[in-house]
Amino acid sequence: MRTERKLTRLDRVFARLDREPERPAHIDVPKMSRHRIVLFAGTLAFYLAIVWAVVITSWLVRLDWQVMFFRPYQQWSGIHWFVDYYVVLGQRGPTAVMVAAWLGWRSWRQHTLRPLLALGVSLLLLNITVGAAKYGMGRLGPHYATEIGSNEMWLGGDIFPSGHTANAVVTWGILAYLASTPWARRWLSAVSAVTSLGVGMATVYLGTHWLSDVLLGWAAGLLILLALPWFEPLIAHAENRIFDLRDRWRARHSRPAPASVQVTRPVAVNSSLSDRDDVAAREPVSAGRSARAPGAPVYLAPGPHTTRSERAPVTPAGSRRPPHPPERQPRGTASSSRP
Repeated sequence: MRTERKLTRLDRVFARLDREPERPAHIDVPKMSRHRIVLFAGTLAFYLAIVWAVVITSWLVRLDWQVMFFRPYQQWSGIHWFVDYYVVLGQRGPTAVMVAAWLGWRSWRQHTLRPLLALGVSLLLLNITVGAAKYGMGRLGPHYATEIGSNEMWLGGDIFPSGHTANAVVTWGILAYLASTPWARRWLSAVSAVTSLGVGMATVYLGTHWLSDVLLGWAAGLLILLALPWFEPLIAHAENRIFDLRDRWRARHSRPAPASVQVTRPVAVNSSLSDRDDVAAREPVSAGRSARAPGAPVYLAPGPHTTRSERAPVTPAGSRRPPHPPERQPRGTASSSRP
């Protein structure tokens, strides 16, 4: 009795993946709609308001110092080990590798480079904008503060805005931006927002950032995600150029196809043609022979047939045997020419 092999969970997963379309057509590219423009303008206004509140040493700076003197890492020391691991979700290296691995698998399944290119563009914008703001404003962190109550601006620091928070917003938010359904986009947006805010609060707990740094980093990352639709034509152009280069490279390094051998089909011979004309065209008939009688088989030679005894001996061409004498003497009689 033959029993079928029981499918494992991994076999069922790969079987379901094989049924998925290679390049889904329902994935839409986000456009710069009016709603997105309003959100971008509001987030930009919030970004500028945070910077202005820190520059003029407002109530926000006083709140930063109060949180710093509270020392959360001493008040809740029992969760210190968890926060040390959780803050890794905002570091550039580990998060970029994890998200790039997932988006690379999606690119391979869907036969498109848009997920990886969108991630690359967002990280490039993050380095340019956040890096320029960090070194431009030069704010010192809580552990390196020099004067109580000051904003610690333009003193050579690099913590304003928070890079961990902005990186968490971009790397985890890009998954929501590239989601294929509105339901998945909403849920991933909420998860990425909570995760990024948690990473920011973890840096405040550890004492490496001010509270205003986290707020500005969250706004900086959100601005990058909201501005990505403006870069979609550039992403599509880069994808087409990469695919064109790949096709040219394949055409240049592919082996030439073997030359096809032309096979001639046999031509049917008309049965009404005379076999005599065919034989006469290939072998000319000598004058001493007469033409073959009509109706005779093809394999018979033309002309009258003679018996073997009546044929004259012929020496084959190239033979080393001397020609036979015209008349042979009977065996046992002596020749008159011999001595």
